[in-house]
Amino acid sequence: MKKYILMAIVAIAATFNTYAEQGDVAATAQFVYASKHSMAGLGAQLQYEFVTNWRVAPEFIYFFKDDGLSALNVNFNVHYIIPTSASFAIYPLVGFSYAHYMPDGPAHDIDRCGANIGLGAQYQIKERLYFFSEERFQIMKDFNQSVTVLGLKYKF
Repeated sequence: MKKYILMAIVAIAATFNTYAEQGDVAATAQFVYASKHSMAGLGAQLQYEFVTNWRVAPEFIYFFKDDGLSALNVNFNVHYIIPTSASFAIYPLVGFSYAHYMPDGPAHDIDRCGANIGLGAQYQIKERLYFFSEERFQIMKDFNQSVTVLGLKYKF
């Protein structure tokens, strides 16, 4: 498991460092709810706009233990931003997902790779502060689920 987490951190850092000077960069803090096992979690996401209206968003989520199961989730999504006004935008998203489920007891940890597809919206509260929400569907063997994300974004 440690090697998967390390690989995810290196991938996120490489993406961030490679593109940090080419466009807008933002960081988020988020509350997440996953439907499959009614799990709540906290997450963080980096966003980088690599071309006008296109951004990559690597993300890490920790789901708290519920009914003897906790999980780590690493996602790499792409957003296409559709501004609808000066302070509001919507965006479809697609991406890849890796999940590591950790059950209690003698059961073994479960690793799954999959895909994300969904829709997000963001609203500008202050000059650099945004509220955002996303609803996505994660497609994974035995663990398909809806994921709801609510969070705050700070744009550097």
